[in-house]
Amino acid sequence: MTVSPRFLVLPGYEGSGPEHWQSRWEAADPAFRRVEQADWDHPVLGDWLDALDRELASRTDPVVLVAHSLGCILAAHWAAERAGAKVAGALLVAPADIERAGVAVLDDFCPVPLNPLPFPSVVVAGSDDPWCTVERSQEFADAWGARFVLAGPYGHLNSASGLGDWPAGRELLDQLAG
Repeated sequence: MTVSPRFLVLPGYEGSGPEHWQSRWEAADPAFRRVEQADWDHPVLGDWLDALDRELASRTDPVVLVAHSLGCILAAHWAAERAGAKVAGALLVAPADIERAGVAVLDDFCPVPLNPLPFPSVVVAGSDDPWCTVERSQEFADAWGARFVLAGPYGHLNSASGLGDWPAGRELLDQLAG
């Protein structure tokens, strides 16, 4: 019998509010669990990595990471520094180009690791994302060994994008988690 993966939600800088597709997926399905951070507004890489490690340590089942923005960068750091067998894949949505963003509070996450991820992954980008160009998103996907999906003109693929429950994203996740 195959164990079904659970989904660990990795929001980005400032967290994901109630209208964000990550929060909506969590509210609709108990298979989703958010990795809570002590401070969403002043992220510290070591603290965020430790929170992810604690959540993974509490699991016996395989998990798929469901990351958005800075959460994608967290996943890349975790894979480069602490990767373990419990992660079965990652949906990496709208990775933030923090090296070019000019937001000092995010500097602790620089540089962005460009190591191949040791698990299947998909990078999804908006064609008009103010936090990352399509070209840079493609660079991330290539470096990480991820499939690249261009979602279209949805900005940063967040609550301001009006995605609601984002069924297209859930379909990508279901394909990945297969």
